[in-house]
Amino acid sequence: MKKSLILCAGLCIAFAFTSCKSSESAYKKAYEKAKAQEQAQEQPQTTAPVVTPLEQKPATQTTVVDNADNAVVRQESVTVVSGPALKNFGVVVGSFSLKANAEGLQGTLKSAGYDPSIVYNSERNMYRVVAASFDAKTDAVKGRNTLRAMYADAWLLFNK
Repeated sequence: MKKSLILCAGLCIAFAFTSCKSSESAYKKAYEKAKAQEQAQEQPQTTAPVVTPLEQKPATQTTVVDNADNAVVRQESVTVVSGPALKNFGVVVGSFSLKANAEGLQGTLKSAGYDPSIVYNSERNMYRVVAASFDAKTDAVKGRNTLRAMYADAWLLFNK
């Protein structure tokens, strides 16, 4: 009786494993079918890209009259230490932490025919040597451009 029980249990286990394989096989077939459908939907549709035609225009000559509006102007709060009072815009040709160095450059500019000023920026603790000052920005830009022949780093200052 034991042998028949063992034989019966063995047959049951064998059927159980074979039935799992058949359901596993059915599951695998369904999965592969769904995967194939998904890939078919993901295929990019081949449509022609929309391209805007290039518009060709003849080249025209542009003449720049002045660059005053694009000129960089640094705004600082300064007080005049020596020399004439500043107008709206000043052309700075030197910046020094020592007043003596600023006075040396001021003397050089005076001998070259300028009437320079020394101004002090207390926020930065710097003495600025202003070679010339102007009421209008366009005049200041022209003056700066002239001074850049001797002082390449000349820049524009607007006193706050």
